Amino acid sequence: MMIENSASSSNKKLLGFDVKSLTANRRAINMLKGIFAVLPLTFALPVEALQVKVTPTNPKLGDTLSVEINLDNPDNSTNPTVASGKNTYPAFEIAPNQYRAFVPTTPLEKAGTRTLRVTGDGQVQNLAVNVLNRKFPVQRITLPPGKAGVDATEHELKRVAAFKALQTPQKYWNGVFLKPNAGRMSTTYGVRRYYNGTFAKDYYHRGLDYAGGAGSSVIAPAPGRVALVGRVSQGFRVHGNVVGIDHGQGVTSIFMHLSRINVKEGDFVKAGQLIGAVGSTGASTGPHLHWGLYVNGQSVDPTPWRTKVVK
Repeated sequence: MMIENSASSSNKKLLGFDVKSLTANRRAINMLKGIFAVLPLTFALPVEALQVKVTPTNPKLGDTLSVEINLDNPDNSTNPTVASGKNTYPAFEIAPNQYRAFVPTTPLEKAGTRTLRVTGDGQVQNLAVNVLNRKFPVQRITLPPGKAGVDATEHELKRVAAFKALQTPQKYWNGVFLKPNAGRMSTTYGVRRYYNGTFAKDYYHRGLDYAGGAGSSVIAPAPGRVALVGRVSQGFRVHGNVVGIDHGQGVTSIFMHLSRINVKEGDFVKAGQLIGAVGSTGASTGPHLHWGLYVNGQSVDPTPWRTKVVK
């Protein structure tokens, strides 16, 4: 028995199962388990949320929502985006680690709370923004029997649509937008209409009309590149002689019914620079300037852009 026990004890030592070694091993294993048990908690800590600011604070239909996004570790390969409903809008860099996206609202939309889904830095943040209702003027127009409106040409529609869809990364404007004509405002933004007693659901006046005298100056309200020049002779039957300025980052201005055009496509114009003259070309019943301001393809109210600096 003594020999057997001695041999057994020797085998245990050779196999490393002596009590002291086993105790030490268990302590080491328990220590490792403790370390690895903490690691998942460290990795699971929430990253800092996106810093997002939306202005104006009390927007109403027709306003442009400015969504400013600050990132701590921006991914230079992909800019942040802002989604609203089915539409996604790009955010452009306006300062180091700071981006801004514009979300347009129009009179055709319903007032109420909408969700803005902001994506950037591998993070997603949902913001609830309440857009207030707004009463727009209503006009009732009676057309005589057989009176047909002027139809736009396919060329005209394609050129204008491509212009309004521009999303140039550069930001050209700086400060408030100027009044493009010295005449009084004759028609405000967002006017709704009844034609022969029937409400035009898809219509609203997409801009501001100025009742300037024929031949009076039309100036650029803000810097930008001339991206559209169209003439009646080229098939612009509705817009008439027209100039479109790309202000950058999804913001464009269109000037319709001109009697004269003083710029060409590709020109870079400064704020206040002469671009044409008031006329009555195209679908117009008298001399006036129609100025439309578009943000990411949608017509917004230009008035806030004339009274407040949009960075």
